[in-house]
Amino acid sequence: MDTYNHAFTDSNTFAYADTIAKAASRQVSIGGKTISITGISKGAGMIKPNMATMLGFVATDAAISQALLEQLVKQAADESFNCISIDGDTSTNDSFVLIASGAAQNAEIKDAAGADYATLRSAVSAVAAELAQAIVRDGEGATKFIEIAVEGGRDHAECKAVGYAVAHSPLVKTAFFASDPNLGRILAAIGNAAQVHEALRDLDVRTVKLWLGKTLVAEYGGRAASYHEAEGAREMEQAEIVVRIDLGRGAVKAKVWTCDLSYDYVKINADYRS
Repeated sequence: MDTYNHAFTDSNTFAYADTIAKAASRQVSIGGKTISITGISKGAGMIKPNMATMLGFVATDAAISQALLEQLVKQAADESFNCISIDGDTSTNDSFVLIASGAAQNAEIKDAAGADYATLRSAVSAVAAELAQAIVRDGEGATKFIEIAVEGGRDHAECKAVGYAVAHSPLVKTAFFASDPNLGRILAAIGNAAQVHEALRDLDVRTVKLWLGKTLVAEYGGRAASYHEAEGAREMEQAEIVVRIDLGRGAVKAKVWTCDLSYDYVKINADYRS
């Protein structure tokens, strides 16, 4: 039987200032049926969900129970739109909507522990992540896309706290824009995470390791012995940069996606009137 389900997070809003179209699609096989997942997103500034200026819509023709769909939209949001930041600022609301029509006529997915749900969740999360990353790539004034991969945490919350502390630091973001491998700014931002996440106040700097791309730049509380600044500068010149942080205190990991902070961001927002 065909079903029509929908689920959403937060409330509706309008976004603006986009310069590129943002769309993504995947197809997977579930129960011998081809399942399609397609989505679009909108947003470029005042981005840090929860409560940001962005829209995300994903639709699938899979048949899935309402209860699981509501679970799926939250999981997909946490793995995508809740991992991004352009400027760390927020507006009054945002929206991420997931719709399932059931038109593919697969056997309705009802078991969260089953293989069919895992397949659908992976595909929906992949589409949502691509849409979320597209927002960051189109960030106001952005010239670089940055992935902050935090590992070695005790829990997900402290990994995200560290990731966002780096992503929100104006000093770090302007260093990215300038291709300046300023290790002190990044390490200071990691330390500042303890101000917003109390569990990090016992973080031992001697266990923290930091990489720019594949280059180890800091360990044991200081600059890595093998590090040469020219290597760091080379990594910072890339249009896409991975900052990897190992907290050395657990086995949990998380990612945050952000961009640099440029002259154009200031110009755009200095000229803007709401």
